[in-house]
Amino acid sequence: MNDHWLVLYTKPRHEKKTADRLEKAGYEVYCPTVQTVRQWSDRKKKVRLPLFRGFFFIRIAESSRQDVFQFPGPVRYLFWLGKPAMVRSQEIASIRSFLNDFDGIAEISASAAPQPGEHVRITSGVLEGQTGEVVRVKRNSRVVIRIDSIGVDLVAELHGSQVTKD
Repeated sequence: MNDHWLVLYTKPRHEKKTADRLEKAGYEVYCPTVQTVRQWSDRKKKVRLPLFRGFFFIRIAESSRQDVFQFPGPVRYLFWLGKPAMVRSQEIASIRSFLNDFDGIAEISASAAPQPGEHVRITSGVLEGQTGEVVRVKRNSRVVIRIDSIGVDLVAELHGSQVTKD
């Protein structure tokens, strides 16, 4: 098996269901989820929603790539420059770590806050060593950083000492 993951788009709101079907069929899939509280008219409920709407990651041999379309749910693979977009295993591990272990939330000091457009490297915590571009800095001390290789935004509250200009 290769060391890269592919991005598989699904029908709307079918990410978890499709990932479960493919996993039961023996494929290696990763559909990251986050817990959130949803409000109904009569109650609130904690639910797990996909972190990325509309897609999940799958590690699959090139020769088996089209086999996933036998199952209900998959729509297409994400392509980049005419080839299937590949996500490194290191990026998948970073997402897993972020979701499983990240609890070091702190405020950013005003003097050390990165500015939008700057490239930064995270110097400590579970995302240590990752680089990305600061998309925006929110008033509530959150920094939105885009990790380039996946092209998605991860939101983390980091202390100013955890981020350096790259």
